[in-house]
Amino acid sequence: MSAIPFTYDNQFAEHLPADPSSDNRPRQVPGASYSSVMPTPVSNPELVAYSKEVAEALGLQKTWIESDDFLHIMAGNRVPNGMKPFAMNYAGHQFGNWAGQLGDGRAINLAEILAPDHQHWTLQLKGAGPTPYSRTADGRAVLRSSIREFLCSEAMHHLGVPTTRALSLVLTGDSVLRDMFYDGNAAYEPGAIVCRVAPSFVRFGNFQVHVARQELDILSQLLDHCISRDFTHLSPSFPKSSFEGLRDTPLEAKKDLYIAWFKDVLDRTLTLVLHWMRVGFVHGVLNTDNMSILGQTIDYGPYGWIDNYDLDWTPNTTDAQSRRYVFGNQPAVVHWNLAQLARSIVPLVGGTTELQDILATFPVLYQQRYQEMMAAKLGFRSFNADTDTELFAQLGNLFAHSEIDMTLFYRQLALVDPKNALSHAAATLKTAFYGPIQPALPDLNKWIEGWSNRLVQDIGSSNKQGQSWNWDAIQRQMNAVNPKYVLRNYIAQQAIDKAYSGDYSMVNELLDVLKNPYDEQPQYQSYYAKRPDWARQKAGSSMLSCSS
Repeated sequence: MSAIPFTYDNQFAEHLPADPSSDNRPRQVPGASYSSVMPTPVSNPELVAYSKEVAEALGLQKTWIESDDFLHIMAGNRVPNGMKPFAMNYAGHQFGNWAGQLGDGRAINLAEILAPDHQHWTLQLKGAGPTPYSRTADGRAVLRSSIREFLCSEAMHHLGVPTTRALSLVLTGDSVLRDMFYDGNAAYEPGAIVCRVAPSFVRFGNFQVHVARQELDILSQLLDHCISRDFTHLSPSFPKSSFEGLRDTPLEAKKDLYIAWFKDVLDRTLTLVLHWMRVGFVHGVLNTDNMSILGQTIDYGPYGWIDNYDLDWTPNTTDAQSRRYVFGNQPAVVHWNLAQLARSIVPLVGGTTELQDILATFPVLYQQRYQEMMAAKLGFRSFNADTDTELFAQLGNLFAHSEIDMTLFYRQLALVDPKNALSHAAATLKTAFYGPIQPALPDLNKWIEGWSNRLVQDIGSSNKQGQSWNWDAIQRQMNAVNPKYVLRNYIAQQAIDKAYSGDYSMVNELLDVLKNPYDEQPQYQSYYAKRPDWARQKAGSSMLSCSS
């Protein structure tokens, strides 16, 4: 084996209690934050794709990425000395109901490392075999879901949405049995493994499992670990912000620090859901065990982008009846999930008052920042309540009564010059309508008139830096927050269909397209299009199940 280009930094495993048992079978694991577990080898791994940007961030050279060592490590076949693979123990609420212990059922944290810039990262293999948390599952993942996770992780990063990343996508050479539609028609599919990368994979559920079991010492250790590793900016008043320094500090003395930590997590999470709403992303499974304390998008299952704007749309077939995780409900669900995290640390802060006060700020802050975000999407220099509240409401009404593609509408809107908007708005925006534009023209023209008048108010004024606000500046702002290219479900499914025939070219092409989602990229113009009619009900192109 060639030299491994990693500097190991296995803090999670060193700071927190391990499962004393090495029995790799499904079971309850009390008194531990993780279980040591080795990936299960695969028969014939093949590298499908990798992210050059992630590789560079980790300090990995192309020659090593393309080596036999890299392939077999990312497939779980080789575990070099220094790596300490483990699966996390966590619990959670699923679809609003307490589910008890869940844990990493098919994800294995391969290694915690330090990059050349001293940024710490965790490398995690998803689909690398069973763990004590696998319950009745096999710990594997199929190619279709792995392609979706790999591509979406990188797409979200380049959209500016906080997210876990993806280093590699490996085909295992083994078949995996899955019932895609949960209808009794299971079939074998190609297996695959994604190497996910993040500073930390700690979730809300990591705290929930310990408070549910009244393991308060471990709960405090976990929070001290998180602060010492990823929230050091919160602890300047402590002589030592290291884990050992925090661990040795009396609990009462850390109360304010813990409260500040929760406030920080709330702010990060609020920022995250605003980005989802900005780009039209629907997570699909916002259980508490799928919420990162770093405010990053995590666990790409049955996600989707809004095609026709619909606040009541979910990409998850499992959620089709309750519609808990629909597009428009994401802010409320995230707020509810934060309340569950707050409940988990109540024993550490000795009461609920401060946490409730912080939670109460969420709707107010969200509304304020949503208004600022919408103003940016529409080209306004800042939010003006006197005019913009009504304009937002009118636009929402237009979306509700017409089938309009969200991505195309905002992007095309930047081509409508406000000085003669009514003369060409319909011709410019009709490409965003799934049906005829004529029925919507009265409402559309009324809104366009108000929108263009609002922009004219800004044009000619100067910003804080003394720069003139003109149509060119407006277009630049709109195109900087309204992407042209997103990973629509039907496009991802086309790449999956090709991959299942052994052709991975579209996977790599999409990886390239999605690196620059705000640029014109005329060579990829075919990806700038509405969902075709054939994809409206096609499996994988509209809604998806959790089967993967």
